[in-house]
Amino acid sequence: MSLRVERDDAYASALLHSPRMARLDRRERGFVTELVMGSLRRRGELDYLLSARLRKPTASLDPEVLTALRLGAYQLRYMSGVAPYAAVWQSVELTKLARKRSAAPLVNAVLRNLPPAPPSSLGIRLSHPDWLLRRWEASYPSSTAAALLRANLRPPATYFHIPRPAREGDVLTRLRRAGIGVESSDLPRAYLLDSGDTRTARSSAGIRLRFQDINSQRVAALLGARRGSRVLDVCSAPGGKARILAESARVVACDRHLGRLRAMQRRGCHGIDILAVDAERRLPFCRRFRSVLVDAPCSGTGTLARNPEIKWRLRPEDLAHLSGRQTRILENALDVLAPGGTLVYATCSIEPEENDHVVEVALRNWPRCKARKIIDTVPGRDPGDGFQAWRIRKPLE
Repeated sequence: MSLRVERDDAYASALLHSPRMARLDRRERGFVTELVMGSLRRRGELDYLLSARLRKPTASLDPEVLTALRLGAYQLRYMSGVAPYAAVWQSVELTKLARKRSAAPLVNAVLRNLPPAPPSSLGIRLSHPDWLLRRWEASYPSSTAAALLRANLRPPATYFHIPRPAREGDVLTRLRRAGIGVESSDLPRAYLLDSGDTRTARSSAGIRLRFQDINSQRVAALLGARRGSRVLDVCSAPGGKARILAESARVVACDRHLGRLRAMQRRGCHGIDILAVDAERRLPFCRRFRSVLVDAPCSGTGTLARNPEIKWRLRPEDLAHLSGRQTRILENALDVLAPGGTLVYATCSIEPEENDHVVEVALRNWPRCKARKIIDTVPGRDPGDGFQAWRIRKPLE
């Protein structure tokens, strides 16, 4: 899995929910999850430690060799339940299995002689690229920036939604009988999984629970869609917010990726009409919608605890490109918003280029629209992922 993330730009969270993982028992799944996600979250620190024992840059190593080294280094530094000799042996064997036998002595020597600790440099200790570290230190109070960096190194909290028309009390009773600890939130039908694992929760709930970050659920609730109304979800896949909206409204769900729409269909789309549309182009609707959701494709910097590979792939120049895309999408969505209607624009990014700037530019053509930021969460400071969201109201003509 770690090799596919490194070599193929795959996402670890998707791989960890694959059918292959389902064949493992609970203990094995936990071990694999910690190793894969932990080594990604701590990649900056691990690469520093490895570099101290290598004669060439880590980037020059074959992906198979570098992955084996990172996995071994993470076990040695953070997984106290793994004997050091076992961590080294496993990494050497992984190197051989990857048909890189000639590199096996190197892997063995490097892991047996890792430095005891990284330097005092905050970027290395907290494993974030320097440019991202500097940006957040300039944007937030020092306590918030430090809390954000540390939050990105921890497994995120797990929240779930109990879909209507299920009776919440019945579902919660079944979960507690199965040993699942649950805490309520400030959002209706949204709960924190306080203890227990998601697989047990799914199998014992008696319904299909929807595991979804609390702030992602909050975005869907912002529209306040009335029962029987029509809602346009412009960038819908994978469909978590559309499913919440569909509990009370009829949803038209759009996405430009046909494969993601088909995956959405396989999960069930009751009350949702699916349409393949590129929202960066003029939207193909004759009728306007009184409720529109734009959950824009973004950098995802509010989700680095959940998707740690993002921080190693993202570049500063990517933000300007994303901002341009997001502005076009929002402008097109405003075109199909009915007079007197409400549009919610949201991202799981905490960068101003993808949020304040996009709303400001898009509304230049709609000066009478009123925009208000409703959600502004930062990991470590607030519960859940980092999200920003605006409610935009178009005046009656």
